[in-house]
Amino acid sequence: MSAVGVVSSCSRLRPGVWLLKPGMQKMSSFSLRTAASCAAKDYYEVLVLGGGAGGITMSARMKRQVGEGNVAVVEPSKTHYYQPLWTLVGGGAKQLATSARPTGNIMPKGVEWIQSRVTALDPDKNCVWLENDVKISYKYLIIALGISLHYEKIKGLPEGFNHPKIGSNYSVHTVEKTWKALQDFKEGNAIFTFPNTPVKCAGAPQKIMYLSEAYWRKTGKRSKANIMFNTSLGVIFGVKKYADALLEIIKERNITVNYKRNLIEVRADKQEAVFENLDKPGVTEVHQYEMLHVTPPMGPPDVLINSPVSDEIGWVDVNKETLQHKKYPNVFGIGDCTNLPTSKTAAAVAAQSGVLDKTISLVMRNELPTKKYDGYTSCPLVTGYNKVILAEFDYAAQPLETFPIDQSKERVTMYHMKADMMPFLYWNALLKGYWGGPAPLRKLMHLGLK
Repeated sequence: MSAVGVVSSCSRLRPGVWLLKPGMQKMSSFSLRTAASCAAKDYYEVLVLGGGAGGITMSARMKRQVGEGNVAVVEPSKTHYYQPLWTLVGGGAKQLATSARPTGNIMPKGVEWIQSRVTALDPDKNCVWLENDVKISYKYLIIALGISLHYEKIKGLPEGFNHPKIGSNYSVHTVEKTWKALQDFKEGNAIFTFPNTPVKCAGAPQKIMYLSEAYWRKTGKRSKANIMFNTSLGVIFGVKKYADALLEIIKERNITVNYKRNLIEVRADKQEAVFENLDKPGVTEVHQYEMLHVTPPMGPPDVLINSPVSDEIGWVDVNKETLQHKKYPNVFGIGDCTNLPTSKTAAAVAAQSGVLDKTISLVMRNELPTKKYDGYTSCPLVTGYNKVILAEFDYAAQPLETFPIDQSKERVTMYHMKADMMPFLYWNALLKGYWGGPAPLRKLMHLGLK
């Protein structure tokens, strides 16, 4: 679970709001109340599949390009969540309700909300099929369907969540159970997992571990907790600069990391977690737990598997620099559902949205895309209730930092960015199509040093 790119309290942000773009100042006058409907029309100039961060952002940008009434978003959910906040909800630092808004309230004015689910894509005929055999045609298609959680691929789940001592920050249904398990902890193993699949925000599985450790230190339970991070990966983090910093924190806080361990079963009635050893096929380990935080296996949405727009795995097959589909020039992808070789975060969506806006604008004029996405993504690594390491990096897993400081250091300022400013930017800038990531700020910062 990731974030958008920079932060401070809402009230303190306003003097510097010029950084976000001139049009940002008009946003307060927007009336974002768009009623959901069955397909009001059977054709749209721009059709957006998915009403998450990428879908809403691009619908706002596209409406400014093609006008009101010419853009529609297909999204079944009545509630939109700012999921990066769930790390702090699971740690007891934020309330779940603060992460939610009605979908109708965040749908841009003049964009049609089709409250339905996509059942098939037919890019050869420029159309998609929705529930109840509704067909919608388009001139341009943007696919922003996100990523699917698969708790059911772990034996004993999701039914295991009916038992205490187990939670997961990745679902609205289980994130508050994480906080309950954290509070109820008495003595024993506290296990945090990372699955053997791509995930959204690869740092989130360990963020809750650091928050838990800090909470138990504060409440006098730390000496009774054996904290374990069981990860399917062979490294703690994919960028060496930040990995080195995290390993120092892990050493200081006496946390055990078990690499190449994948959770395959939860015996919630016995409080047992079963892991396979990925280095030794067929070998499993059983750990008793007093608290278990599960990061579920994830994958492409079902509708994309074996779809003409997807690669062999099921991710939307796009050019990694332009986000244009490799086969269908009027189809584009953004966010977690794509096969872009970068971390799946809201920060990546922010950076991608600015590039995709330019790409589609040029394609509409029969010109070749020129703006290139460099793989920028960000992961604010929460290491305590007032500390964050702000990891920012590119396709090559090289740091691509915004600020002229060492961002591998834990900082209070970065925590406030994560907890306070990023949600503000998300609701008031990104979703309204005015925030394309921190690249302009990075340029200003670096110019100021010359």
